[in-house]
Amino acid sequence: MTTVLLTGAAGFIGARTAHLLLDRGCRVIGVDNLNDYYDVRLKEHRLQGLDAREGFRFVRGDIENPELVDSLFLKEHPDVVLNLAARAGVRYSMVNPRVYMTTNAMGTLNLLEAMRHHRVGKLVLASTSSLYAGQAMPFAETLPVNTPVSPYAASKKAAEVMAYSYHYLHGIDVSVVRYFTVYGPAGRPDMSVFRFIRWIDDGVPIELFGDGNQARDFTYVDDIAAGTVAAMKPLGFEVVNLGGGNQPVSMLDMIAILEELLGKKATLDRQPMNKADVPATWADIAKADRLFGWRPEVSLRDGLARTVEWYLANREWVRQVTL
Repeated sequence: MTTVLLTGAAGFIGARTAHLLLDRGCRVIGVDNLNDYYDVRLKEHRLQGLDAREGFRFVRGDIENPELVDSLFLKEHPDVVLNLAARAGVRYSMVNPRVYMTTNAMGTLNLLEAMRHHRVGKLVLASTSSLYAGQAMPFAETLPVNTPVSPYAASKKAAEVMAYSYHYLHGIDVSVVRYFTVYGPAGRPDMSVFRFIRWIDDGVPIELFGDGNQARDFTYVDDIAAGTVAAMKPLGFEVVNLGGGNQPVSMLDMIAILEELLGKKATLDRQPMNKADVPATWADIAKADRLFGWRPEVSLRDGLARTVEWYLANREWVRQVTL
């Protein structure tokens, strides 16, 4: 039985990844500090579904603490590390940049050091499409990503290059997976899909930054989890995009789909576009297909329908979640 140390296990992507690992017979040690960057009730909701499953153990802790990290390796003897713990969000990284570096960069370093000391040979590191800002689309992994436009992107770049150093010096096998605009049930309340569903349903004006023509390569969370697990394959050191891979969809078009699914019209409250936001994202996903046979399976319309269904089923308490 493969033992997986999964950081960020109460997170949006982390929880779905944990379920998939358990489905495949892995033992999962889930670590999360349950910080209050967004409403903890969502994290507790995700954990409720995991705590009842055989083979899952939850540890509340922070990867910024090297002693805690080392103790987990001593006690649990993981075979693989999936580092999905991160401070996420472009805009908040401009308000509190230090916590992004301490979690995303130093936390990753703590894991790499423990892997070196305890001879754990495989790391899957979650990264971000935000690194591609200003590059030609569709974004391929060969593009230089040396000009991050937010502290969030810069901290993720730091984690990537540190992981390469440990691959080069100590032979750790590393798969860096760059995620593209992940959405789905029990998603993050600071992201557009969660907010727009609730605002449309409640009849509250949508805060729309920019003119609405900015576009994203939306990727359903189950597809992202499947790609993350597939990236556990030995690869040496590879950076791999996990995205929808289709023509990016504008925010206005995404809103139109949600209006149809909810049977309600949206009111738009237009706001200036943030300097750190990018006008569009679009993943070249040929490498993921070539290396480990991954392609997304859920269309945007189907994924949004599943997300709306989850929202309506949980509306009584989800409407109380702080946005």
